[in-house]
Amino acid sequence: QVQLVESGGGLVQAGGSLRLSCLGSGRMFSTLAMGWFRQAPGKGEEHEFVAAISWDGDDTYYAESVRGRFTIARNGYGNTVYLQMNNLKSEDTAVYFCAAKTGNPIVRPTYDYWGQGTQVTVSS
Repeated sequence: QVQLVESGGGLVQAGGSLRLSCLGSGRMFSTLAMGWFRQAPGKGEEHEFVAAISWDGDDTYYAESVRGRFTIARNGYGNTVYLQMNNLKSEDTAVYFCAAKTGNPIVRPTYDYWGQGTQVTVSS
């Protein structure tokens, strides 16, 4: 069983930075691809793709809206995945979820495991 716990959300002014962390547990966690998704207010249950990383950290993927501002990485032990968010904008306000899956990372929210989410609020 894989469990994911996000942390690092909060309130920040536009132009500021936050780093989200996703701590994973379970024997297979280090072999899983990871993704970050978000749900923005007023957009229902839609999980918008933000970033993803392969199990070994060699391959990363970003949504066009965050490319150049956000960076996804995982630590050497493979049990924590980070999302460094710089130059935050009001439209980045959302609940951010980390997710894990076997195989390659993908942009569709059809991952096997999900965290509970962490709120990020960007004030303008």
